[in-house]
Amino acid sequence: MRARRSVALALTGLLAAVTMAACSSGDNKTTGSGSGTAATVLNVGMPNGPQTENHNPFLGSSSGASLGYRWMIFEPLIMINGIKPTEPGKPWLATEYKWDANFTKLSLTIRDGVKWSDGTPMTAADVAYTFQLRKDNEGLNTDAIPYGTIATTGNKVDLTFTRSQFTNQNKILTVFVIQKAQWSAIKDPSQDTLKTPVGTGPYKIKSFTPQTTTLELRDAYWQELPKVKELRYTSYNDNNAQTTALANGASEWSFVFVPNVKAVFQDKDPKNHKLYFPANLGIHGLWINTTKKPFDDPALRRAMDKVINRDDIFMQGEAGYFYPKVESVTGIPTPAGESFIAPEFKDKKHVVDVEGAKADLAAAGYKLENNVLSDKTGKPVKITLTNPAGWSDYVTDLEIIKDNLSTIGIAATVDKANQDAWFKNIDEGNFEAAMHWTNGGATPFDIYQNIMDGKILKPVGKGGVSGNYGRFNSPEATKALDEYANASDDATRTTALNTLQKIMVDQMPVIPTSASNIGGLYSTKNWTGWPDEANSYAPGQPTQQNALEIVLKLKPSGSQ
Repeated sequence: MRARRSVALALTGLLAAVTMAACSSGDNKTTGSGSGTAATVLNVGMPNGPQTENHNPFLGSSSGASLGYRWMIFEPLIMINGIKPTEPGKPWLATEYKWDANFTKLSLTIRDGVKWSDGTPMTAADVAYTFQLRKDNEGLNTDAIPYGTIATTGNKVDLTFTRSQFTNQNKILTVFVIQKAQWSAIKDPSQDTLKTPVGTGPYKIKSFTPQTTTLELRDAYWQELPKVKELRYTSYNDNNAQTTALANGASEWSFVFVPNVKAVFQDKDPKNHKLYFPANLGIHGLWINTTKKPFDDPALRRAMDKVINRDDIFMQGEAGYFYPKVESVTGIPTPAGESFIAPEFKDKKHVVDVEGAKADLAAAGYKLENNVLSDKTGKPVKITLTNPAGWSDYVTDLEIIKDNLSTIGIAATVDKANQDAWFKNIDEGNFEAAMHWTNGGATPFDIYQNIMDGKILKPVGKGGVSGNYGRFNSPEATKALDEYANASDDATRTTALNTLQKIMVDQMPVIPTSASNIGGLYSTKNWTGWPDEANSYAPGQPTQQNALEIVLKLKPSGSQ
């Protein structure tokens, strides 16, 4: 699951007001410094602009998803470590799980003694309904899980699937559980606003403003109650405001791109200001809408790939630390994915080759005259590159790509979009090109599935997608993905994965630029117990599901 990015949505004056408000919101509960009082409040920040109140956990655009607090309310069946996805997960709302040999049946034992925040018990019927709702609503089944039967017996839930779920097993186990009583009364769970969420997590909503959502601790919880009594999620207007809040201590945990991070953040409090950016097997790149002419032509996309300078993107756009460059022509990050790269591509790396790109375009029927590239119909080739205005690293990446494309006569325009409009346009396929991320997983399958899978392909104008934003239509890729997912041995999987790599190289539906991470910046001044390189029990990102596990492990600094 990919991390939420930073964005600016409001005026500079409001930015300052939000920052000042955040600085004054601690009311001496967030620190014990000088007072001898233990911390009780944790301040979390994201640079996503003013929020509209919506606690619907299914909506990626909801305030709960944007800021990450949905995971403090809604819990998974099994907690999977996002940076160690091949390790067995921790029992959570399910105490046991068992797959059959071909991953077409899953048996779950549901934990007893768990209560919803309204005081009623969670049961196997709630878990069964959680899956039934996804089965019955295409907009909720974003991973296109082929659900079969869903049955309960006592505290057991048995699920069947119409094909192997080897590649989806973690996605199914980490499904968050919802209350049947609440959600059966909601008309459209994929779209409707939820103001009073009922969850099994240790927190409930205390208050909401467009800038700050506050969660308070429940009176009782099935695990030991966390030491953090109150969570304050502040949504800053952009990267700069979020960085300022991190530097001055108003924000204690965030995921944000910070240029010159050592001087701007770490050196402000070398003892307590920490970075933790563990990698995962996912990528970032320029997603191209393959339904838009002339960009439906793989020859043009390959030529674009040849002129994009990944060194500049890494050193300038990503400040030399945030997202490392992808070097393999397959798009697979190295060294993490080195062992998966097909023999024919082992030593093939991205190299800027402007003259080679020009020759390829000429051979494909394009004409370059007076530094203007014309397509096969004689029209000048133009493209709009779009990302939200406040996503400073992505915007810089786009400016670099714009200059790179000009070397082969493509006139590119950078559109600094509104966040909500951008997410909607990406979802519905109403764009030409944009920097975006892929899913990450234990193998490169998740990367390619996110980019190429025909099972999640939807026509332009229809949203609710979980990938294939570029509307790439390749039956060959979908077949190879199926073969990988349903394989009974490693050799078959290797053959399928090699096929996917060749499709990626030959057709370039996404131009890969950078490897992914699931990191965060945090302060140990008031709270200890954070994950780090020595204790990587969870990703460091506050918008990931594992954020709940982090909060549960935090203790006030200086406590025993």
